[in-house]
Amino acid sequence: LILVYALLRLLGPDPIAFELGAIEIRWSTLAGFGATLAVIALFLCTAMIYACLKFLRQWHSPLTVVNFILLGCASGFTLAAAVAAFAADPRFGYFSSLALFLTLCGFAGRWASLRRNRALKSPTSLQSAIGVHHPDIRQIAQGAMGGSFNTRAFLHQYGPLVVQTARRGFLLFAFLLPALLLGIADASMPLLCLAAFAAQYAGLLAERWYFFIEAEHPQNIYYRMIS
Repeated sequence: LILVYALLRLLGPDPIAFELGAIEIRWSTLAGFGATLAVIALFLCTAMIYACLKFLRQWHSPLTVVNFILLGCASGFTLAAAVAAFAADPRFGYFSSLALFLTLCGFAGRWASLRRNRALKSPTSLQSAIGVHHPDIRQIAQGAMGGSFNTRAFLHQYGPLVVQTARRGFLLFAFLLPALLLGIADASMPLLCLAAFAAQYAGLLAERWYFFIEAEHPQNIYYRMIS
């Protein structure tokens, strides 16, 4: 849909689809609205892959869906602001204002999810993890001779310092630094807008990494010997 929109706008022809009174609605406009709805649906469906997992309580929250949509839209508008600045597009103010607003909303949403997840208490014990409810269970091995998807995907070897650095880093680079740069940039500062997007992109990569390792899978208790 985005490709169709671009081709219609750049190469033409772009015929009129229908008219609303005196307003001419062209096929590129329909493709653009369709692409926008598809992108929002993409954010929603991707978020629900994680939010629907009830046994991963860090993900099973409406905040997961809200944050996916906010972060996706914020980074898109930040990139649009940078492109508008380089192209001297008069819509720069619109793009940059929405980018700043969505970035701050994304910060609020992600901060709320961090606070929520930090307050969660694990309901799982070694007994419930393996389905044996004897009061005296002692684990002496991880349960497998080698690594597996379970040990690689849901356990990390980095220690609390690296995890804490990643958390602070993505809050800074994904939200605070881009918001500062967007707040002081104008249409005559395209490099500053590009720096805001680059910082946000790097911060969101760190945020995705932290989002994944933040989840406490019940099987972690069974595989705790490797962590």
